Formats: sequence, structure tokens, C-alpha cells
Amino acid sequence: MELNSDFSKCVLVHAAEEPWQASPSAGVERRMLDRIGGEVARATTIVRFAPGHSFSPHTHGGGEEYIVLDGVFQDENGDYPAGTYVRNPPTTRHTPGSEQGCTIFVKLWQFDPEDRNQFRMEMTDGLGSVAAGVARTELHRDARETVSYFVVDAGAALDAEAPGGIELLVLSGSLSEGGDTLGEGAWLRLPAGQVLAARAGEAGARVWMKTGHLRFVAAPDV
Repeated sequence: MELNSDFSKCVLVHAAEEPWQASPSAGVERRMLDRIGGEVARATTIVRFAPGHSFSPHTHGGGEEYIVLDGVFQDENGDYPAGTYVRNPPTTRHTPGSEQGCTIFVKLWQFDPEDRNQFRMEMTDGLGSVAAGVARTELHRDARETVSYFVVDAGAALDAEAPGGIELLVLSGSLSEGGDTLGEGAWLRLPAGQVLAARAGEAGARVWMKTGHLRFVAAPDV
């Protein structure tokens, strides 16, 4: 399966307006944003767990990165409430699920194959001002990518430029960008060479962003 697999093009998905699709596990649904591959895939997805449901145990051969959007996500390593950012690098194994139900934004098979840095953090930890009306936490940085969390005041500008492309998810509030309004759940991917010039709406915005990573696009070798 290929979905939004041309990384030289701009893609905007208003995910909150997309229908939920069943996954192979009962009680687990998803909204696919980009994908190269079948059930084992290089993928960006919003996944919803109904209360008391889980996936079977599995190993992440290509790594897994996610943020908890609502509820509490769980596995053998603990509970992950809304606002938690997690990186499970290649070779890690777990049984994901949720007793009360939850929704996560997850990226699969997008790690450096040699990365073994597993960690979790609250996205608001270390939040600091970077410009008028904009606060930022750096969640992760390596030679391939930089991952950030932004809190943008009403009317403030959120600008970015990266040689390896830009990807963002609006967690709450809204942004206006290129004539489009990006509400909660909107996912935007800008190719290398395209600049982000956004402005927060009247309620401000909370935004997850990754830059630099679109230079490294490959499907899992299965």
C-alpha cells in the first residue's frame, strides 16, 4: 500500500474529518496519514484504542515514535498519559493497549537503524520562549532530524525552514498557513525547500513538529 508516498509534494490532511478504519486488532482503529507497505510499513498514523483493547506483543524492527493525544496509553513499561512523547528504537518489544481507551499519533520505521536511545518525556518539560508569543521544547535531536513541541499564542507567527523538510501536527487550537486553516488534528508535510509561514488562530495553538527527516525515506525490508 502507498499513501501520500511522494515526499517531494506538500500534503495536508484534516485528520479529524477522516473516517476511522479498522485495524487487524479488534477495538483498535486508525486514520492513515502516510504509508509505504502493508501491515509492516513505514507509516504515520493516528491510532485509537477502545477501552480494554490492545495489540498483540510485537517487536519494532524499524522503531516507533509516538505522542499520546488523549487518554492513557499502556504497555509493560508503564502508563503514558496525554502529552507524553515516547521513542522506542529498533529492536524494542512491547504489548500496547489501554484500559480506559486512548488515541496516539505514531510513526513507524523512521529511525536510524543503529539508534538504541529509548525514552519518554512530557512534552511541556523545559518549555522556553524562543520568539514573541512562541514557546518551544526540543523533544529529540540527532543527525537525521529535530523534533519539537510548540505553544503559540493567539496571532503569533510560527515560521520554520529546514533542508530536509517539515512535518507538523496541530494538537489543539489552529494555524493558518498558505491560505488553509489547520484545526486540531490537522497534519501537514512540507517537502525540502518549502518554508513554513504559519500564524496561530484566536485560541492559539499547540503543535508537534519534526524537521530534516524527509531526506531519509525507505520502506521496511520484509
